[in-house]
Amino acid sequence: MTDSLVLLAYAIGAGTAGAALLRRCAWPQRAPRLGVAAWQALSGSVVLALLLAGITAVVPLRAIVTTNPAEVLHTCLMALRAQYDTLEGAVLHATGLAATLGFAARVTYLLTTGLRDARRLRREHLTRLHLVAHRDCTLDAFIVDHPTAAAYCVPGREGTIVLTTAAVSALGPDELAAVLAHERAHLRGRHHLVLAGAAALAGTMPLMPGLRWAQAEQARLLEMIADDDDAAVGAGRFTVASALVHLAEGSVPAMAMGAADIAAVARVRRLVNPAHRLGLAHRAAIGAAVVVTAAMPIAIAATPAWAATHAGYCSAPTLDRTA
Repeated sequence: MTDSLVLLAYAIGAGTAGAALLRRCAWPQRAPRLGVAAWQALSGSVVLALLLAGITAVVPLRAIVTTNPAEVLHTCLMALRAQYDTLEGAVLHATGLAATLGFAARVTYLLTTGLRDARRLRREHLTRLHLVAHRDCTLDAFIVDHPTAAAYCVPGREGTIVLTTAAVSALGPDELAAVLAHERAHLRGRHHLVLAGAAALAGTMPLMPGLRWAQAEQARLLEMIADDDDAAVGAGRFTVASALVHLAEGSVPAMAMGAADIAAVARVRRLVNPAHRLGLAHRAAIGAAVVVTAAMPIAIAATPAWAATHAGYCSAPTLDRTA
């Protein structure tokens, strides 16, 4: 039970104080890909810690300290028998097992239904789009007659970029090329899958602020990644910023990813006044922290068993082979 409490405390701490600390950091804007990785590691670590807390409550890992399959099975059975020997223990551990299975099922359900619903909405939107828009082969995009300047992409097998007539009129040739490059960066990076995973994890624990922040911050950082890819191909940071300003008032469908629908002001400031890139040592330190964060729940769950094995005072019972 101690292992479960430690994991539960870690999940709460990482999902609140840890997430708040990461949210206040300025470095993710300087290295948005590392920032996305950090938020994924943090949110995934919280969910994994909650799952392992339930598992260790049902079958304490400290009781399994041998690699012999027969002895592992025997130890598991003995541990389970000791825990379920009393009515109180049976109720407690049965409740823990049900909660763990329910939580795992909720994560799986939210992820699969989120991807399925998004795919359905994209198909419906594309069907309507073919009825009201015309394809511009030069731009390789669909053009919709609308008075508001907007641009977005609809992910899918081939990926579709949509522009309004107002956007085509308002943007200069370089700005238009920058917007198209931005949307292609989203499609190429399959950013919609990252957002789907973040939304699924956020839905598992609605009261955990860190998971909600992870979803919002990843959406913001993915836009910055597309901005950087856009500027890197030759459009130029000021051109990208100018295009964002022209598109700032537009809105896009829920299942799409727009060029200027998220954190437009912060992105324009970042493009106009770029900060220095993170140094190699700084990136290496952040990368190591990301790996440690992702592995922390496993380390917490495995440490008691490892310690018991090397201490020599808590070895697993062996089977009586003379019987």
